[in-house]
Amino acid sequence: MGVKLSDVVSAKKIALSDLSKKRVAIDGYIVLYQFLTSIRMSDGSLLTDFQGRPVSHLKGLLTRTARLVGEGIMPVFVFDGKPHPLKMATLADRRARKEVAKEEYQEALEAGDLETAKLKAAQTSAVTKDMVEQAKMLLGYMGIPVVQAPGEGEAQAAHMARKGDVFACASQDFDSLLFGAPNLVRNLTMTGRRKLPGQNRFVNVEPEIINMQEALASLGITHPQLIDMGMLIGTDFNEGVKGVGPKTALKLIKEHGSAEGALKHKGVEILNLEDVRGIFKTPNVTDDYKLSWGMTDDVKLKEYLCGEFGFSQEGVDSALENLKRFRDLVTQKNLDEWF
Repeated sequence: MGVKLSDVVSAKKIALSDLSKKRVAIDGYIVLYQFLTSIRMSDGSLLTDFQGRPVSHLKGLLTRTARLVGEGIMPVFVFDGKPHPLKMATLADRRARKEVAKEEYQEALEAGDLETAKLKAAQTSAVTKDMVEQAKMLLGYMGIPVVQAPGEGEAQAAHMARKGDVFACASQDFDSLLFGAPNLVRNLTMTGRRKLPGQNRFVNVEPEIINMQEALASLGITHPQLIDMGMLIGTDFNEGVKGVGPKTALKLIKEHGSAEGALKHKGVEILNLEDVRGIFKTPNVTDDYKLSWGMTDDVKLKEYLCGEFGFSQEGVDSALENLKRFRDLVTQKNLDEWF
């Protein structure tokens, strides 16, 4: 879920066209999770192929990525590596909550409450290794680069952005800012009309961008202090201080200068504080990657989706039309001239 900063960090609404001809590193795991959560049948079940294998993640990845590149955006998908030992408690808690949601899903189904069933089903979503490998295969046929992070995908994406290899990181979480991303784009892969969970109304979700330097200036703190704020609130690697949300954390950091000062004032402690701080300040990342946007392999893409998973030819052709726009841009102008 990441650190909660939405109450104190302001974002600026943008259009997809504002990111045209820009490289954007997308958190692959979060994107697949979004598709598994949102692309479901009326009873909450996932879309499946003729063998009963889930394909919601592939359908979402195909159509959404095609739309992004159709707008001239140059996405690169970054996937998580091995989780840090301090994240194990968070992962265990997520698994426990999914098990509860599975039980509640079955109860709702048996009661004929399809609206609740769909809501609870979404909460059971889990990205598997097979799904990640299938996604990488699809992206390869689409000519989209993939980067395998040694650790946290958001840390790797932020590292690439700090180096200038990409313009921004795209994620729903704010962790990218703690990892030092100069620009964070939110809602990139979920732009459009969306139904609010558990409510019979829709909202229009628009992409938004947060510039790190502008955010820090607005808050009146430094990046190390932003990391300390995150630790007070709570991250995937540590429990926060009870009763401390974003606004209180900001106040404590501005008054006491650091997490240590704030904790001393509150008379509490954060376990493994220096280790958690180190995860964000010196993350486990790699420079062993290559960003190269190639041509879509129409034949192999169709064989993979239509032949392997039973996708309709019509749906794949529609996505290929968007991908063709990007291919035409590549043909007309050398990508190196875009930056």
